Parts: sequence; C-alpha cells; structure tokens
Amino acid sequence: MKVTKFGGSSLASGKQLEKVFQIVISDPERKVVVVSAPGKRFAEDTKVTDLLIECAEQCLENQYPKEMLEAVMERYTAIAEECNLSEEVIQEIYDDLVTRLNSNKHKPDRFIDLLKASGEDNNAKLVAAYFREWGVDATYVNPKEAGLLVSAEPGNAQALPEAYERLYSLHKHPGILIFPGFFGYSEEGEVFTFSRSGSDITGSILANALKAELYENFTDVDAVYSVNPTIVKRPKEIKELTYREMRELSYAGFTVLHDEALVPAFRAGIPVHIKNTNNPAAPGTRIVNERDNTNGPVIGIASDKGFCSIYVSKYLMNREVGFGRKLLAILEDSGLSYEHTPSGIDDVSVILRENQLNEKIEADIINRIKTELHADEVKIEHSLALIMVVGEGMRHNVGTMAKASKALARASVNIEMINQGSSEVSMMFGVKEVDEKRAVQAIYEEFFAAVTV
Repeated sequence: MKVTKFGGSSLASGKQLEKVFQIVISDPERKVVVVSAPGKRFAEDTKVTDLLIECAEQCLENQYPKEMLEAVMERYTAIAEECNLSEEVIQEIYDDLVTRLNSNKHKPDRFIDLLKASGEDNNAKLVAAYFREWGVDATYVNPKEAGLLVSAEPGNAQALPEAYERLYSLHKHPGILIFPGFFGYSEEGEVFTFSRSGSDITGSILANALKAELYENFTDVDAVYSVNPTIVKRPKEIKELTYREMRELSYAGFTVLHDEALVPAFRAGIPVHIKNTNNPAAPGTRIVNERDNTNGPVIGIASDKGFCSIYVSKYLMNREVGFGRKLLAILEDSGLSYEHTPSGIDDVSVILRENQLNEKIEADIINRIKTELHADEVKIEHSLALIMVVGEGMRHNVGTMAKASKALARASVNIEMINQGSSEVSMMFGVKEVDEKRAVQAIYEEFFAAVTV
C-alpha cells in the first residue's frame, strides 16, 4: 500500500485534479490519497486557506464575510464546473462553510482552526466526488470517524499515540480513500490544525499508521534541489537524501516538505518519495534512512531570514553554575522560544525568530539579563539570515567548515555566527539578511559548481 499526498498547487483547478486522478489510478497500490486545500492557480492568486483565515478574522470582528465567502465558493465552484460535477457537491460545501461561520466564537484560536480546516475537508469531498464520477470506488474519510486524535493546540496540534492504532482500521476499507490533510480532532471532538502546510504531516501519520510501503508526496517540482532555484540558476537535483538531511534543510527554508512531516515516516522506517504532479514520469527525490555518500560532503544548502541574536558576555561565565538555565528562563518568562545557542567561554548567543519581539519585550529582556545575571554586555542583533550547509558526508570529510568559510570570505560576506550540530550532519552560518543570496551562491559555487551540469 502507498499513501499519496497532493499539495495545493496540484489541486488548484479542474485541470490539475484530472492529473491527480490519472496518477492515482495508474498504480493500484495507491489506496490512500491525502489532499490539501486548493492552492494558487497563478502567481497573483490567493490560496483557499488564506481566504478562509480572512473569513474567520472578519467574523471575529463581528463582520459577516460575504465577499470572502463568495471568493471561497468561487474556487470550489470553478473546479466542480470544470469537472462536470453535480451542484449537490457545491451545496454541501456551502452548507458546511455557513455552519462553521455561525459556530461558537468565544475561543478565537479554535474558531480560526475550524475555518482553516474546512479548506482540506471540503476539497476531500470534492475530490472523492470526482473519482466516483469516473466510476472509481472512492470514499471521503472524516478524520474524526477515522480516529485521527490530536492535542488541543490551535495551529500546532500533535497526533496522539492512540491515533495510530485507530487509523490502522482504515486498511480494511475497500476502494480508494480520500483523506483531508492538515487537521484532526481532540478527544473532546474539536477541530485542531497542524502547523501551516500540515497536510504533509497528515500523510506521514497515515503512512505510519497503515504500515505503508511508501509515502508519496506530490508537489509542483521535479525533485528536491540542492539549493533554492530562485537564488542559483539550474541547481543540481538531489536523487536521494536521508531523513536527517531533509529535516535540516526543511527547517532552514526548503519549502518542498513540511519539516515536521518526516517524523512519523522516519519512526516507521517508511521511505518518502517527492514527485511532480505536472511531470509524474520524473524520477523525483527519495528520502531514506541511509544512503551512499558518493556525492561529496554536502548534499544541500538552505537559508532563511527573520532571525535575531541576543548576545550576552560575562567574564568567567563558564564557571557560573546555572547561568544558561537562568538566561533561558528569562526568555521563557517572556513567552519566547529559541532556535540555537552557540557559545564561547565568556559569551553566549541565543538565536530566535525576531517576529516574537517588540520594543517592550526587548527592553525588558536586556534589563533583566543585566540586573539578574550581572552581564558585562548584552546586545540584540537584528535582521539575520541563517544558512544551513547539510550533508551526512561531512562526518567523514576534513575541512568542510574551512571551505565554506573561505567561500564566504571570498564573497566579502561577514560571518556573524557559526554553529555545528553534534551529529555533524549540518553546520550553520549567521549572516546579515542583505548578504543572504550572495552567501548562498558562494557556498554553492564552492561545493557544487564542478559537478553542476
């Protein structure tokens, strides 16, 4: 059995849905299909999920979102008409949306989740109807009835352990199952969504629960590339990489696959295959437990903006028991999560997403660190980009860090921070956001230029 997930771009129109149908029926092992909400049809288009979020926000401001509701329905109606589906499907979707819009709003985060989840839920109903229109035995699966139990965390739900056992019963169902991605139900029966792009997570959970032989993830690119194609022209395609490599690259900016999606598949040892809906014959990229390190030390380079660093210096910091714990406790008190903590003997930097900060929080943190920890120096550096250089082969190669550093020096890029994971699968450089593209290009040139076709 294969679990196959299709992203929003793969389901943005009736023409795309026809491609999805042909892909699914071409392989009898594709028994479970996970669908996203309709995505963008063209660059300036709006994703259905974004329209639904705006609907929810207008409702919470006591405005009836008539125009937004019409915009959402227009998307589903256009797909249904293009596919010659009956008006019953559209009426069912409309009734569902109206019911959700009129539901309880006393917990705004949960109300937004309820509206967001309708994108995938209603699209699954539409996709199942299309399959049946062509005489295929296809059934829409309600995640609540299937047993996808999740934690009660709006926008950040986690599958509960018992969900896997409950979902396994789906393997008994005949025909093709169309399962909506992105959300599950709490033990109290409320809808909660995974983090954004969470349909990848749903697919991975189902692959694990159903003991699938393969989890296929169809998107709109032929493969995972060694670097962002908008930064480097015609980058090298990656044929195979490990879970750990993909996890590091996804975290640092690769958008092909949600960075949390690999965990359930990884735990079950299920390979993941990234393929292109618009070019299904392309080999794609396989994500596996282990691979042959024949491509050199680096498999990929990723980058992401929007970080800042809190730099703290104190003489003899290394001898002060509990200093790190106290520092992180100050951040915790302000509700901040951190990404990395590179350190020296007398100094430490805490890297975090800067969208968590404002002037008041910054001033409070600086004041507390100075007064409570008696730091010699505290400063916050804004507008940083993190560049992740990833590859299992780095563990067996000497001088990878030196080569990357020299490449940045030749490109006149100042390194604000360096950090290497203990697993030696990745190393990270912090640079100014204005230097991000130049830095990525320089590192790519160093490691890939000689092998790029």
